[in-house]
Amino acid sequence: MNLKEALYNNCKEFVEKRLQNVEEVISSNQKALQTETKSSAGDKHETGRAMLQLEMEKAGQQLAGITQMKEILAKIDISKTSKNAHLGSIVYTDKANYFLSISAGHLTIENTNYFAVSVSSPIGKLLLGKQKDETISFNGNVFKILEIA
Repeated sequence: MNLKEALYNNCKEFVEKRLQNVEEVISSNQKALQTETKSSAGDKHETGRAMLQLEMEKAGQQLAGITQMKEILAKIDISKTSKNAHLGSIVYTDKANYFLSISAGHLTIENTNYFAVSVSSPIGKLLLGKQKDETISFNGNVFKILEIA
């Protein structure tokens, strides 16, 4: 398995774990809503139901975000290479290494650290379209691009 494929698979696993967690929350909340019974403390009951409903809405938003991440991953062609940084590129800088994909955070492959970042994130926007030997300035730091794979 090559490096780009390993990074891509790590991102897919990240999305699957998030999906699993959100599905568990939704399932748990649905069960709680069904078992919530009317008690003599009517206001307490209504507050409990309202809180569960808010949790369900929050889980629904997370589900939408996960769907969006899956769509972005589906657009990545790990066999494609270019001189310009694009969705699916690995960008090596003098400060850190980035995989332009989804915001999955810190990944370690073969003892090397990478950051999976979305192309719509602040750093992702700066890296997008850049070439080897160009520099970007982010949070007061200057990054020199060493290589794009």
